[in-house]
Amino acid sequence: MLIVACVLFLFAIVVAVVAVAGLTGRLPRNRWAGIRTPESLRDDATFELANRVAAPTMLASAVVLALGGVGAIVLGTIPGIAAAVVALVAALVIAGIGGSIATRAAAALEPAGACGQSCGGCSLKDSCEQS
Repeated sequence: MLIVACVLFLFAIVVAVVAVAGLTGRLPRNRWAGIRTPESLRDDATFELANRVAAPTMLASAVVLALGGVGAIVLGTIPGIAAAVVALVAALVIAGIGGSIATRAAAALEPAGACGQSCGGCSLKDSCEQS
């Protein structure tokens, strides 16, 4: 059970580090960590927004994983395995919900430099016209 608990603690640490980096805006676009959907990878601003939005749920997932690790140590063999599995599934669901919300937030953010649907409706209409 100690190995299962150590794996859950390791996952909790990794998820927490990514969540804190996303929350503080220090998570660069990369191949491995963060919210990696087409909407969030559109540009740096959407990636940062998506990861800031998802960070609280990722931190909650890290706490659930850590609690599952504690449960695996304290409860013994069969209940400990059950606690670990429940914690892992719950952490995935929580992180998935946060990722879904973050993806919607990234999709709602207009691309950088966009002035809306038409150039006549914004204060930047002169910059949109052809010279």
